[in-house]
Amino acid sequence: MSRSLRLVRRQKTLPPARIRKFPQPYERRTRPYARLPRLPAHPQRHRAGADRASRILRLRTPAEGPGQSTRVLTHHFADKNALLTAVLQRLDERQHEALRATTGWDDPAVPVSEVVRSAWHRNLSPGELGMTRLIREIEGLAASGRLTLPHPGFVRGHAEFVASCLVHRGLSDAAALTCATLLNSAFSSLQADLLITGDHERVEAALDALCAGVDAQVAGVA
Repeated sequence: MSRSLRLVRRQKTLPPARIRKFPQPYERRTRPYARLPRLPAHPQRHRAGADRASRILRLRTPAEGPGQSTRVLTHHFADKNALLTAVLQRLDERQHEALRATTGWDDPAVPVSEVVRSAWHRNLSPGELGMTRLIREIEGLAASGRLTLPHPGFVRGHAEFVASCLVHRGLSDAAALTCATLLNSAFSSLQADLLITGDHERVEAALDALCAGVDAQVAGVA
């Protein structure tokens, strides 16, 4: 038998090839999930969220943001800027509460310099150092244009709050607001200088000069 004939017979006796059926590719859902509307947060939950965010942001940079692992913090806020604004406002509230509790805040007999130095040492104490760094960083990001705060009135609001202390000591509303604006700006800049350089002697000498100037202005209207 020829070779070609044997090949033909062999092909006829082979079983038919099996056709493998592969599963159909997975079809992804194209319908977007419905997003629940954002409900206004209760003031206490809003402050609690801001407090929690402030503790987390002390371990991260505000420019980096809360991060994927803490997205739950933005549930009650429109976006990252709104979250950081709430954090800054909450930190400002805590500062105001601490200043009101400072001995001599409402007592004209106590020099303003004592109130200023008390706030200085408290802000740089281990318990508040992280908060102080966070405030300075958020303010720096806002000043550089890298962070747009929807309600930047906290700067004027803090000046008005400090001005109330000076009004108790005889300054007019306008003079007190000008003096408080200068005091707050110099105070923040000196804190930033100390945090950057660690030069306590030079910075605290400048703080003494600042306090003496404020006391002299208050004494001038007494």
